[in-house]
Amino acid sequence: MGDAAPGTGTTPAQGAPAGRRVKATPLTADGWAPFGWLPVDDTDPADGAHRLAFVWEDPHVNVIGHGAAEIVRAGGVLHCPEMYRHDTHTQVLLVLDVPAVVAVAPRQVTFDDAGDAGEIRAFLLEPLDAFVLERGTWHWGPFPAEADAVRLFNVQGLRYAEDNTRIDLEALGAAVDVVLPGAG
Repeated sequence: MGDAAPGTGTTPAQGAPAGRRVKATPLTADGWAPFGWLPVDDTDPADGAHRLAFVWEDPHVNVIGHGAAEIVRAGGVLHCPEMYRHDTHTQVLLVLDVPAVVAVAPRQVTFDDAGDAGEIRAFLLEPLDAFVLERGTWHWGPFPAEADAVRLFNVQGLRYAEDNTRIDLEALGAAVDVVLPGAG
């Protein structure tokens, strides 16, 4: 796959600059808590503890997808060169068909320097995993872990494109390589 990433002894996704490596971990309520919440059963005492927020009063439901052609991926490593955030609304995603991966950083992260990449976490998502991104949470994906594409049930603001702040992690020197379980 190429030379080892400086200081890591590991290799980046083929064709991508070396980035900090982040292992994708299974999605759990505790692990996800800094970024939002996981929906619970209607009989769970925690049901209703959180609320969706749509500052522009424009909640919208659709099905979206992301494909392998959008990313650099090789040998169980996916290169994350950028992140996005929506400050006006929460976003709900449900993986419909194949395992996927999402990278996130808390909304408080400013990405003023490359050191902020240390706040990025990655989660392995299985079909029917559902999660909520809190307003302002930085995210990349979900992208298919190994398949050509992933389809996602999506609830977010209809005007999300007007509230789609992007950070270029590559330019900041803060890009990360997301490592799937079992990969180098």
